[in-house]
Amino acid sequence: MILTDAQVHVWEAHRPDRPWPPESLASPQFVAVPGARPHRAEPIGADEMVSMMDAAGVHRAVIVPPSPAGDSNLCALEAARKYPGRFVVMGRFDPSQPGARDRLAVFMRQPHMAGIRMTFHKPPWNEWLDDGRIDWFWTDCERLGIPLMLLIPGRLDAVARIAQRHPGLALVVDHLGLHSNHRDAQCHGDIDALLPLAGFANVHVKASAVPCYTDEPYPFRALAPLLRRVYDHFGPHRFSWGSDVSRLPCSYRQAVEHFLHELDFIDRTDLPSVMGGAISRVLRWAQPGPTDGR
Repeated sequence: MILTDAQVHVWEAHRPDRPWPPESLASPQFVAVPGARPHRAEPIGADEMVSMMDAAGVHRAVIVPPSPAGDSNLCALEAARKYPGRFVVMGRFDPSQPGARDRLAVFMRQPHMAGIRMTFHKPPWNEWLDDGRIDWFWTDCERLGIPLMLLIPGRLDAVARIAQRHPGLALVVDHLGLHSNHRDAQCHGDIDALLPLAGFANVHVKASAVPCYTDEPYPFRALAPLLRRVYDHFGPHRFSWGSDVSRLPCSYRQAVEHFLHELDFIDRTDLPSVMGGAISRVLRWAQPGPTDGR
């Protein structure tokens, strides 16, 4: 089984030639929203990430550049270039910037770029969902075949609208659509909002950062019923494991074993899809054959 982690962060500290946004420098904690589990403060470089993957038995990973570091994808693309076959990148892209449409047209020509990850958990990004400013973006991504990952808690209604208008656009909902500051019973409402999206064939779900949404220790049994509901609705071909390893409250190995051994509702024959096959198909990232490898 080829294990492909659907979300890891690789980043570097602020430096003059690659600056972080001023608002990120003013906040010392790398955290999505108050109450969310924070990422570790120290950057994770390519070498460390590969070492962590090797120790946990993870063959490949999708790098998602973290929003606090800004919209540059250079660090992530450099990691993918340094370790060919181990990484692809879901790059950041700002559709509100001048010339964005022209840049989007050539975005996927960058080696190792697999798509775009959009974050809508803070203003002004969440305002784009309603004011029509980026309607062209969804249209062009559909036409160009650019898969999208969406961090979009509380706005799954917008995902439904986009999915219906653009049936050829692959949409991946990050972290089960959960609010980052929710735990255990608080997650039920988020899952209720997520499940209707299973009716759209172009909507996929990342079961990523799961241990961050419970106060229970491994094996996080309180979340099993929620995960089963999502799995039963979306099926193994639209349901993908991911770690978001830099903010886990458990070890990387435990995050892997949780899905491999503790969720008995996932059929053993479906594990290759859940643990990498599904996200690889969405991103058109060919999996190595039986004689290939690291």
